[in-house]
Amino acid sequence: MIAPHPFSVPPAADRVHLRLLETSDLHVHIFPYDYYTDRPIDTAGLARTATLIAALRRDVANALLFDNGDFLQGNPMGDYIAHERGLRPGELHPAIAAMNAIGYDAATLGNHDFNYGLDFLLNAIAGARFPVVSANLLPGPLAPPGLTRLPRHALLDRSVTDGAGRRHRLRIGVIGFLPPQIAIWDRRHLEGRAEGGDIVSAARELVPRMRRDGADLVVALAHSGIGEPTHVARQENACLPLARIEGIDAILSGHQHQALPGPDFAGIAGVDTETGSIHGKPTVMPGFWGSHLGVIDLLLERAATGWRVAEHRSSIHAIATRRSDRSAEPLVGSDPAVLSAAARAHAETLAYTRRPVGRTEIPLHSYFALVAENASVKIVADAQRWYVARKLKSTRHEGLPLLSAAAPFKAGGHGGPDYYTDVPAGDIAIRNVADLYLYPNMVRAVRVSGAELRGWLERSAGIFNRIRPGATDQLLLDPDFPCYNFDVIDGLEYRIDPSQPPRYGPHGRLLNPHASRIADLSWNGRAVTDGMEFVIATNSFRAAGGGGFPGTGPDAVILEAPVTNRDVILRYIARRGSVAPRTVPTWRFADLPGTTVLFDTGPAARRHLGAVERLAPDPAGTSPDGFARFRISL
Repeated sequence: MIAPHPFSVPPAADRVHLRLLETSDLHVHIFPYDYYTDRPIDTAGLARTATLIAALRRDVANALLFDNGDFLQGNPMGDYIAHERGLRPGELHPAIAAMNAIGYDAATLGNHDFNYGLDFLLNAIAGARFPVVSANLLPGPLAPPGLTRLPRHALLDRSVTDGAGRRHRLRIGVIGFLPPQIAIWDRRHLEGRAEGGDIVSAARELVPRMRRDGADLVVALAHSGIGEPTHVARQENACLPLARIEGIDAILSGHQHQALPGPDFAGIAGVDTETGSIHGKPTVMPGFWGSHLGVIDLLLERAATGWRVAEHRSSIHAIATRRSDRSAEPLVGSDPAVLSAAARAHAETLAYTRRPVGRTEIPLHSYFALVAENASVKIVADAQRWYVARKLKSTRHEGLPLLSAAAPFKAGGHGGPDYYTDVPAGDIAIRNVADLYLYPNMVRAVRVSGAELRGWLERSAGIFNRIRPGATDQLLLDPDFPCYNFDVIDGLEYRIDPSQPPRYGPHGRLLNPHASRIADLSWNGRAVTDGMEFVIATNSFRAAGGGGFPGTGPDAVILEAPVTNRDVILRYIARRGSVAPRTVPTWRFADLPGTTVLFDTGPAARRHLGAVERLAPDPAGTSPDGFARFRISL
């Protein structure tokens, strides 16, 4: 815990210590439990974070608690409530029930809160005993009434105590922002009903209005991270230019599942990773799944023109730490009130996820999915192609080559060394299928040219750092590239040459238009030419343009199926009873003699080295973050 008064001078008369507390990217992690592995965990869960909240509230006279969005979707409990059981009349969503039990002051929405549809979202947040604000969520012509009533900002009138014990009235303006890309990522739910506006433009419009309406302090709940240094239209991660908006006093950020203060954003101009500020403005980002609580301490000083921030300090507080062997050690226990609020949903989720659906004859894991063909990705591709082939029968697209794009969703990265799919051989339950496919995406198919197909693969190949031929022990993976954007397109054969520059950056920006990492691209033994045409089975996020892949977008979609990709995988396994996905040759690295790279993966990968004998991975110790490190000769 931090000191009650972390300032150079303590609060006194007309000086108020105000503490802002933040959670973000909870993704329905209420219990400290991993439904995929069916065991308790110590590194996640709002129930644990709530214990920190209570302690840090007790330390000060004045505190407010906010959530920064992405609380409705992200684990099997969210899927069970949305797809299997639904919300009964008058029933609280377990995430909202837990947040009510803790006593939040306000919240905003994240992009994943729309994954189950706008009606589900509005029904869920109707039970919140706190305002939910979203400044750049704009109603469309078909917007439901609940959306038009959703406030863009709120003014919270609070009575606060200064350092001399005197009470003051403080009006706190709260404004929320979400990524404008929701209109692309959840087009099937939002088209004609809602869209995302520009974050910075909304702030420029509304913050002065909030000040005119008497806000003494403006807090921005930005479900947005740290990206481009200056404002660009429809910016996803806009906190750097947002911090320059006059009138915003503090930024509670998120979306990127990282931490600030801390080293995650080291070296970025304008970001002070030690004090937790952007362009001198206090900012915090508290990890994900309740792993941390974000704290901004403000010393407010009353002047002739009103209250001003005289000093500030940002900090994050973890619910667990890592021992020397990288196992988790809890730092706090669970709050009984939060456990009670979600106890029924927790029990029902366990019963749901434990239902058997079939068997797998081989392990399905993602430890090497970023360096070789992989069975956990292959089974997704097989199921998608099986379903789409049936739907395209007797259509004008039936005769085209049918491919299937799939990516590993759990492959380390910011999720850490335990964040991998790991389904052992044997019985498969619903929880295992959810482990293979995390998101409630819907099945889609797109029609692409050979040139667009090659561009799609170039976008995926950006996950690799540029490797210098003949050099040794170079880090292979770009840590800023999300693994869910590493699509492997099943049905092709190709090589990836990481010695070439990437055509696209980690988030889809075109860097080198003429760069080519994809070599020897062929289908059915024939070289793929630009004029050839293909159908790709994929998901609604990718088909709508998520990730900025060539060949995607609404105009490319030829099939919009009414089922989720996960349901298709369930059906595929149930129909067969037993599966053993065969990892046929699809892609490999180009030969770079005398060149070695270092590949980081989960420690449990050591049990599965036989699955990648062709690569001959050589153990090379442990990374500073606790990943198992392997040396691979290219």
